Amino acid sequence: MSAVRTSPLTSAAAPAVGRPGGSDAVLLVVALTAVSTSGPLIAATAVPALAIAFWRNAMAGAVLVPAVLLTRLAELRGLDRRERRLALLAGALLALHFATWIPSVTLTSVASATALVATQPIWAALIARARGERVGGRVWLGIGVAVSGALLLTGTDLSVSGTALLGDGLAVVGGAFAAAYMVAGSEVRRSVSTTTYTGVCYTVTALLLLAVCLLGRQSLGGYAAADWFKLIALTAGAQLLGHSLFNRVLRTVSPTVVSLSILFEIPGAALLAAVALGQRPPLLALPAAALLVAGLALVIRDGSRVEPSVPVE
Repeated sequence: MSAVRTSPLTSAAAPAVGRPGGSDAVLLVVALTAVSTSGPLIAATAVPALAIAFWRNAMAGAVLVPAVLLTRLAELRGLDRRERRLALLAGALLALHFATWIPSVTLTSVASATALVATQPIWAALIARARGERVGGRVWLGIGVAVSGALLLTGTDLSVSGTALLGDGLAVVGGAFAAAYMVAGSEVRRSVSTTTYTGVCYTVTALLLLAVCLLGRQSLGGYAAADWFKLIALTAGAQLLGHSLFNRVLRTVSPTVVSLSILFEIPGAALLAAVALGQRPPLLALPAAALLVAGLALVIRDGSRVEPSVPVE
């Protein structure tokens, strides 16, 4: 493997924010479009929540593992102990994210679940600060502005019922696990290709979720053809395209910026839910979107460009 291995940034002077370049910005837009389909598809699929999480990762792994074995076998064999450990950790954190967030979509509205899981950038910035990275005042201000916009889309669900409150709580926890997954992934992506990393990560996630489904006696088959089609669409769009592109840009963009950009999934998911599920978006959707844009702009202006530390893929 010809990758250049670098040690993680732990100095207090190291910036927690990397400004995305032109190609990364395009990839982020494509990834956001893909993951915006996730909430509405999950809500419309008559499959147990944890089974959905298992199948989207198992199907993605079934696509990626053969690709890794055919094209990246030398790299896979050459992973050192730290890379293997971090890839396994990322897979476990992704499993915890799906195990908390996907059930939340079935307990509260798509808009609320998507908005509350979008507390992810706050967790990402806190993790960066705990690791000794510099998080400037403009970054915190930008995160606050953007997350305020996201939370404008929740409001009513917070007092509807105990079930909705449980769903909201699971979504917040899911956001924390998602941030930790991004941070672990960014460390692996310093020296490991997207294909190899996602192949290992999604497979580990699928195996852990399979164990949870079996212990919880979740039905893993016997679904209607339409539901299998939705699972395939969820895997192809949100998982293979969306999540994988987020992992790709992590080689040059910080987890804080990637996590913050994911907030733009909210208006996309709310719009799709309105069209497909009849869940009307709140009247504050447009002001919320403006806050998202303003918050992300503040964070990016504070960031510095990060040069690639892995081979071109």
